[in-house]
Amino acid sequence: MRVSAKADYAVRACVELAASPQGEPVRAEDLAAGQGLPVSFLERILADLRRAGLVASVRGRSGGHRLARPAAEITLADVFRAVDGPLVTVRDERPPSLSYEGSAAGLLDVWVALRTSVRDVLDRVTIAQVVQHDLPPQVRALAARADAWENP
Repeated sequence: MRVSAKADYAVRACVELAASPQGEPVRAEDLAAGQGLPVSFLERILADLRRAGLVASVRGRSGGHRLARPAAEITLADVFRAVDGPLVTVRDERPPSLSYEGSAAGLLDVWVALRTSVRDVLDRVTIAQVVQHDLPPQVRALAARADAWENP
């Protein structure tokens, strides 16, 4: 699986917003500076997050952006889907819409299992858990596996 720069930046922006004291709005420039992101790209990402109902804009002199829902109610999967669409696709199709013939027939089960594995992580981790460094036990266990940090 490949995590796009857009998805990575979107999650980082949401984490910064969640970490804002008392949920105060944060200007896009400050979000970008806080995470070392390009401002113009981040502004487009924030627009996607607004359309998805994850981020709200606050107008005025002390305006900026804030999370539209509590951080504990926003999963990483919500953010990924808002900026990149479905979590796992094969040739831009969702696995259940695919079919394979002959010796490749078993491949469909692999793609569905991959989608399930990705969901098992991204649908269970919330923005609040990332901010608090308190990931679910099953995610911590995966990251702690001996082979997790190896690049074959």
